[in-house]
Amino acid sequence: MSRFYEQLAAACSANQPFALALIAGTKGSSPQRAGAKAIFFADGKITGTLGGGCLEAEVHSRALTALKTGQAAKFDMLLDHDFGWDDGLICGGSVNGLILPRAAEAGELWRELAAATETICWGVRKDFSIALADSTNQPFNDSTNSDWLYQETVSPPLELWIAGSGHVAQAVAPLALQLDFAVTIFDDRPELANHEFFPPTTQLQVGGWHELLKFRPPANAFGLIVTRGHQHDALALSEWIQFPFVFLGLIGSRRKARIIREQFLRQKIAPPEQFDRIACPVGLDIAAVGTNEIAVSILAQLIQKRAEFFGAKRK
Repeated sequence: MSRFYEQLAAACSANQPFALALIAGTKGSSPQRAGAKAIFFADGKITGTLGGGCLEAEVHSRALTALKTGQAAKFDMLLDHDFGWDDGLICGGSVNGLILPRAAEAGELWRELAAATETICWGVRKDFSIALADSTNQPFNDSTNSDWLYQETVSPPLELWIAGSGHVAQAVAPLALQLDFAVTIFDDRPELANHEFFPPTTQLQVGGWHELLKFRPPANAFGLIVTRGHQHDALALSEWIQFPFVFLGLIGSRRKARIIREQFLRQKIAPPEQFDRIACPVGLDIAAVGTNEIAVSILAQLIQKRAEFFGAKRK
């Protein structure tokens, strides 16, 4: 989510008229969840998405009107047969949301959210003003608080630690950054672990493995082990398995997982229940072929686990 706030902050800096639209709540089946956002510019450009199709087209039209009048508005749409047939959107549910043509006035808040290093709660009041909220534990669209039309808790990007800087890591890292993970690469090969192969915002830790593996991950971090071979994978896993990663994945086959598991149990590195938390082979089974498809399968699993993590925190 933080990347969207970067785009929102950039829209404010560009000094181009725009309206922010967001989905505040849903019922039944819908193309997007509460919290989905889009920036509608006066010239017709759109950043972000509310789900596409006729829903987004209708909100786009209303946003352009709101830009002309300067009046914020609510929307409530039933995604039924009559509304969505022509565009193929017949989800059957409903969505409600807000259109905020004066969102640029909250530029300082968007910049704060884009650079957030701790959890921040913001919202839209009943008068459509945008402000920080009092609590940092509010879910989307908290209807129990009558002073707000919408509230959202924004957390900084989760850390993704990647052991290894080869082809898979090079494919995963830029995708992970785009999907709001903060990426750190660990490797003993400076010829690969550098910004020639990784985006500038990637953090790099280069040195001997025994020194690198002394680093302790921050709270709520994800881990991915994709080194250059079985021995280095096992070495990294022997240390990282001791840390409370939200998710820890290891590249390889089921046979590799079985061999390392037997080794770890035999050497008493980790008990069975601790090893069984490891995802190996890492990545969703999408019949991936080649490095880029493997990276997609890994990111899909990371997104899934992140959603489960935040879902559990909100309960």
